[in-house]
Amino acid sequence: MRFMNLLINKILANLATLLFFRKVTDEATAYKAFKASALQNLTLSCKGFEFCPEVTAKLFRDPKIRFLEVPISYNARKNIEGKKIRPIDGLIAIWTLVKYRFLP
Repeated sequence: MRFMNLLINKILANLATLLFFRKVTDEATAYKAFKASALQNLTLSCKGFEFCPEVTAKLFRDPKIRFLEVPISYNARKNIEGKKIRPIDGLIAIWTLVKYRFLP
């Protein structure tokens, strides 16, 4: 994993923990599983990579929803192999966490 991706991942995890008072070690993973009932009233407006922080933020706002992190391993792709995420996407993810912490 490139240094910038690793740094943004750590920032996102720490920011989510700080904003929502719930410990999360890897906010940016696309692997998320929920009960269907948790998603029924969730309105998403994401158009790209901000899916993960938007779902995290909106679910973390509900204290009744529990979550469990399960460690995964993977081999990160390089740009030449099809990696599409850019540094700007990390900044958008940070804004998304902050936005959905304080806005309805």
